[in-house]
Amino acid sequence: MTATPQTRRSSAEQQRLESLLQEMFEHRISFNEVLGLQVASFAPAAPQLRFAMRPELVGHYLYGRLHGGVIAAALDTVGGFAAVVGIAEKFCGETAEQVAHRFGRIGTIDLRTDFLHQGIGHEFTATGRIVRLGGRIASIQMTLENESGLLIATGSAAYVVS
Repeated sequence: MTATPQTRRSSAEQQRLESLLQEMFEHRISFNEVLGLQVASFAPAAPQLRFAMRPELVGHYLYGRLHGGVIAAALDTVGGFAAVVGIAEKFCGETAEQVAHRFGRIGTIDLRTDFLHQGIGHEFTATGRIVRLGGRIASIQMTLENESGLLIATGSAAYVVS
């Protein structure tokens, strides 16, 4: 028995979904707004969030480095964002509201952050890549780079998605 492929949502519905997800990640999650996270890409293979360096995000006042907690939070958030984008792709026939309802069930189970370089830069890009999206658990790999492409940190996380 073969599964029937799902009908993809229309381009108008996809645009509504992306607008809804952007609103959720940039404004409805207040902490993301504090960090200044903005959606940079909805690409299913590597969705991205960006944020600019600001004095409020400095963790080492002598060197102006990004705080480690900000780095970990950005990686965690882009991991959750990648899971949502992956779910939207997996359930490509669902409306924006149906996908948004699924978002309510997502939560971080485990998060690992590896700090590779000092968090120095003017703008940072966090990217998430799905390793596995199962029925209950999503495994995601994340990276954080500055504007010159220097890899600041990597992360891996598991999210409950059901």
